[in-house]
Amino acid sequence: MVIAKKWIYVKPFEGLPKDENFKLEEETLADELAENEFLAEAEFLSVDPYMRPYMASYPAGSVMIGGQVAKVTASRNDRFPVGAYVFGNFGWRTHTVVNPDKGAGDNRPYVLPSFGKHPRSLGVGVLGMPGNTAYFGFLELCQPKAGETVVVSGAAGAVGSIVGQIAKLKGCTVVGIAGTDDKCEWLRKLGFDATINYRTVGSEGFAAALKKVTPKGVDCYFDNVGGHISQAVLGQMNLFGRISVCGTISNYNDARVQVPDPQRDFVFKQLRQEGFLVTRWTKRWMEGIEANLRWIEEGKLTYQETVTEGFERMPEAFVSMLTGGNTGKAVVKV
Repeated sequence: MVIAKKWIYVKPFEGLPKDENFKLEEETLADELAENEFLAEAEFLSVDPYMRPYMASYPAGSVMIGGQVAKVTASRNDRFPVGAYVFGNFGWRTHTVVNPDKGAGDNRPYVLPSFGKHPRSLGVGVLGMPGNTAYFGFLELCQPKAGETVVVSGAAGAVGSIVGQIAKLKGCTVVGIAGTDDKCEWLRKLGFDATINYRTVGSEGFAAALKKVTPKGVDCYFDNVGGHISQAVLGQMNLFGRISVCGTISNYNDARVQVPDPQRDFVFKQLRQEGFLVTRWTKRWMEGIEANLRWIEEGKLTYQETVTEGFERMPEAFVSMLTGGNTGKAVVKV
């Protein structure tokens, strides 16, 4: 008999998620697996910004959504043998009975490839969804060229920190925007050419600070935050600039309208902006993982994780991530 713990979405979020939005429950799983099923025991779970807006479409009482690296502890499926480690979107739960052939094609689990000497937690980070978000979302949509200037907001997060490093690999000048001096210092160690602490300069001083570090304008913008930061970057974009919109985290917990309509810049600067979900590239998934792993092995790509110990601290880790408490990927170790 296996007792699974799971975090339940009790009621819709209003502003920043609070303890009252979550409830920890237990569930007794079936003693026998059906044909084609396997039992997965979570090792590392991910907390990501997308969970905040996505949960609005789920009814109260649902298990919180999210991906995890898990170990197969029992199996009636030859493709997922006992002892294998898998990635799956199993949600915030410690144990899951899985039939991998049920569910959407872009939501099916897969056996993790070998990461060599690197930790399995990277399967929810640079060698998983966040890494592929950076790889495909930046390279496919921004199509950077050597010598161009790239600005990355949310640059010290799981996605932004990888985007900036890939931009440097492509010969670009890279400016990272983050919320603390320590994060800015870390970004410069990664190779970012310049950084801006948006909290230090404030919303009124941000545009001037940006103009100072991008004297030739901005050719590519990878947007994780939206709001007044993105408004200022639009004002500094060059003709035919490209913008990849990954997220708008500045608005997730605040319903107020922060900036006026930006369409004027799109017309007169002939900009191209495109939002995306990384599942667009599901059929090329391993391409991104293999490229990022190769760059890591070559010493060209560096990662950092902020690890929270204990499944019971999932909500704490989630809120900390939403308020900028992490550097690099936010991960929970069971």
